[in-house]
Amino acid sequence: MSLVIKKNDIRQTMLTDSSWAAITVTKTWQIKLAAGLILRNNRIAWLATPFYLYHMITDFERIEKAILFIKEHFKEQPGLDEVARQVYLSPYHFQRLFKDWAGVSPKKFLQYLSIEHAKALLKSHASLADVSFETGLSGSSRLHDLFVNIEGMTPGEYKNGGESLAIYYSFAETPFGDVLLASTQKGICHIAFTEMGDAALQELKDRFPNAAFEQKTDILQQSALEVFKGTQNPANIKLHLKATPFQLKVWQALLRIPQGSLSTYSSIAQTILAPKAQRAVGTAIASNPVAFLIPCHRVIRSTGIIGEYHWGTARKTAIIGWESAKADVSKIA
Repeated sequence: MSLVIKKNDIRQTMLTDSSWAAITVTKTWQIKLAAGLILRNNRIAWLATPFYLYHMITDFERIEKAILFIKEHFKEQPGLDEVARQVYLSPYHFQRLFKDWAGVSPKKFLQYLSIEHAKALLKSHASLADVSFETGLSGSSRLHDLFVNIEGMTPGEYKNGGESLAIYYSFAETPFGDVLLASTQKGICHIAFTEMGDAALQELKDRFPNAAFEQKTDILQQSALEVFKGTQNPANIKLHLKATPFQLKVWQALLRIPQGSLSTYSSIAQTILAPKAQRAVGTAIASNPVAFLIPCHRVIRSTGIIGEYHWGTARKTAIIGWESAKADVSKIA
C-alpha cells in the first residue's frame, strides 16, 4: 500500500519493530502519525500487527492551523512564506488553497480578523437594527428570520429521554470541518462540528438516551448541508429542537443577524426585551445545538474580541472571516 505525503509532515514516534510495511514518500498528503507508525530511512513505516489507523489532515485543518498562527503572531505580521511553512505547503499552493476556501487572499482575509473590522460590523448591525425597529419595516429581520423555521419539541416528544423520537444521523464534510447531523421527521435536531465521530455521536445519544437512532442521510440533512455551501434557500430549512421558551427566543434572535455581520450579548438581550439577562443570554447561546445554521458564532464581545466558541475559537474566527469575505464579494457582484 502506497500513500503520497511530504517528508516534512512526518511526526516521528519512538516505536521500534522489525516487522513493518513501507509507505512511499510523495508530495501531497499529510498524515498525523498514530501510535503504530514510525519513520525509518526517510520512509513511513507501520507495525504489521496490530493494525493501526491513520488520519489525513484536511484542507480546513490546514486553514485552521494557519489562522491560529496568524492570530498568535498578529503583531509580527507574518508573511505568506512563513504562514505557508506552518502548514507544510509552498507559498503558491497555500495561497491557492486559501483563496479556494475563502474567496480572498490570506492578506485580505487578515483584515476580517482585526478588532477594528469587528467593531465596524457591530456598529453597522446596531444601526441597521435601530432603523428597522423605528420604521416598523422588516428590512433587517424579515430576510433573516426566515433563514430557519424553528419548532420546539413538545414535552411529549422529549419526555422519558425521547423514547417517542426516531432520529436519523450522519456525518459529512463542510468548509469548516466534519459535522454530525441528526434529524427527526419534523426537522434538524442537532448539528455539531466534530473531530471524533464516536464521541460526538455519544453526546447526541446522551441528549436523547431512549430515542431510536439510525445512521441515515435524509432530505432534511441534505438541505442543511447546502446552507454551508450557500446554495440552499434558507426558508426551506426546518429545525426541531428541545428548548425552553427563553432559549428559543435567543436562538431566533441569532437568526436575525445577517451573514457578514456581528452582534453582542447585550444587543441580543435587548432584542428579546431582557436587557438585564446578558448572562442568561450567554448561557442560551452556548447551549445552541445546531452549529452554523443558528449562527451563535456571530456573537462576540463588545470590545471586538471574538471570544469563546463551543467548537473552538479558531473555527469561530475562520467562519466569521469566511462570511465577511463572502459578504464583500456579493456586494461587489
